[in-house]
Amino acid sequence: MKIAIPLAAGRLSLHFGHCDQFAIIDVDPESNEILGREDLASPPHEPGLLPRWLSEKGASMIIAGGMGVRAQQLFAQNGVQVVIGAPADTPENLVQQMLSGELQGGPNPCDH
Repeated sequence: MKIAIPLAAGRLSLHFGHCDQFAIIDVDPESNEILGREDLASPPHEPGLLPRWLSEKGASMIIAGGMGVRAQQLFAQNGVQVVIGAPADTPENLVQQMLSGELQGGPNPCDH
């Protein structure tokens, strides 16, 4: 399983579409262990590009702060689960919280 997290300064970026890079975290869903991490530079911001790009990178889940409704719909169409309202924490901490059931989604700070 691959979990994508938008980054700014090494932590979750609260604005999904304008992040500097993405951490792609490989997780073993049976053992709930992090197997590895790859940081990828974010492509230029274009409507609809990130859901397709991250799906092509194998992401099956996105942990985000805020995300527009259209992006959420595009991820859903590609079978990618989205968790929004996550705090600005490190990717590893967020994934560990998700794996242990402690990650609570919150309000979506994105208004588009």
